[in-house]
Amino acid sequence: MNIERVYILGIESSCDDTSASVTCNGKVLSNIIANQDIHRQYGGVVPELASRAHQQNIIPVIEAALSSAKVSKEQLHAIAFTRGPGLMGSLLVGTSFAKAFALALGIPLIEVNHMEAHVLANFANRGESAFVAPDFSFLCLTVSGGHTQLVMAESTSKLSVIGQTLDDAAGEAFDKSAKILGLPYPGGPLIDKYAKEGNPLAYPFPVPDMPELNFSFSGLKTSFLYFIEKQVRNNQNFIEDNLNNICASIQHTIIKALILKFKKAITDTGVKSIAIAGGVSANSGLRKAVTDLGIQMNVNVFIPSFEYCTDNAAMISVAGYFKYRNDDFATQDIVPLARYPF
Repeated sequence: MNIERVYILGIESSCDDTSASVTCNGKVLSNIIANQDIHRQYGGVVPELASRAHQQNIIPVIEAALSSAKVSKEQLHAIAFTRGPGLMGSLLVGTSFAKAFALALGIPLIEVNHMEAHVLANFANRGESAFVAPDFSFLCLTVSGGHTQLVMAESTSKLSVIGQTLDDAAGEAFDKSAKILGLPYPGGPLIDKYAKEGNPLAYPFPVPDMPELNFSFSGLKTSFLYFIEKQVRNNQNFIEDNLNNICASIQHTIIKALILKFKKAITDTGVKSIAIAGGVSANSGLRKAVTDLGIQMNVNVFIPSFEYCTDNAAMISVAGYFKYRNDDFATQDIVPLARYPF
């Protein structure tokens, strides 16, 4: 389709954040996110509560996105939405609204894989003059609470997983470690905060090293739990007295495991550009480690703005724009998928 200005509304509702974004030819005009604080008291996301909150938030969030972008619903050319993977109840809210809205407006519907969108978040920008997008092909380390993957991006429509976690995700390792330390949910950002003041070599933990380009973090979580339990038996104030060093050490180990495979993947594939994506890509330690890796391996490094690291609709809208250009549309009988591999 050859249209001078293409406006895409993106809707993201895969977990506990309700988000809507409007893009024009792939440039982000708005990106509104409604968080759900209710899950903090439970120490993790409660699926039923998440889906109910999405129902309350989705219309106000979409209205805010359109208003902020100064775009009317009549100007939209397509609706892009997260089909999966994610929580089924949450996905149903976004999918149902997207289908109904597209049908009412008489415009195309575009389904987006949430994890592919994370990779393409490296193209999300608000038109900044200094912004540079990665050239194809590039290698992306996608790290979130539910996924840890190495993705080879050969084009906007050709993304393939060449390595992934065989059990738990790195983001889950951060959050579970924080929970063991008694930190509130979500604990990953708090570990990053305290780690900045600690010694990353204070407490050595085993670095998981799986075959080929795969990851594993379940063993590390168990090792960390046993270590903390043993230390607390000897000193009930151990966590309080050593929190910075503990956080720095576990963060160092998780990042070391990620970089170990990232480095191998760069060598195996021979790529000249690398990127990171997903919620954990907001971690300051990981961002520095990947930047340092780029210098060491002499490859270009691309890191999304913080706004596009966690779950957000801008990445859905950007991915939707690429699909729009390829006339890659969905039909009204489409359904969400809790499990949705590349």
